[in-house]
Amino acid sequence: MIRKLISLGFSGPVSGGKHQFMIKGEKKLRIPNPHGNKDIAICLIKEILRQAEISHTEWDSI
Repeated sequence: MIRKLISLGFSGPVSGGKHQFMIKGEKKLRIPNPHGNKDIAICLIKEILRQAEISHTEWDSI
């Protein structure tokens, strides 16, 4: 997830309290920290994409 966000122009991750953040201009995305090897839930990925204004097509093309 972090690699894809970097390729879309986000910088980070940056530490910030309980969660890390990715930054692009005025946008600041909170990044989940799955414990161990757990996958991030699809609904959470969709919410992060919505906040970042990234389309599903754009995400899948990376």
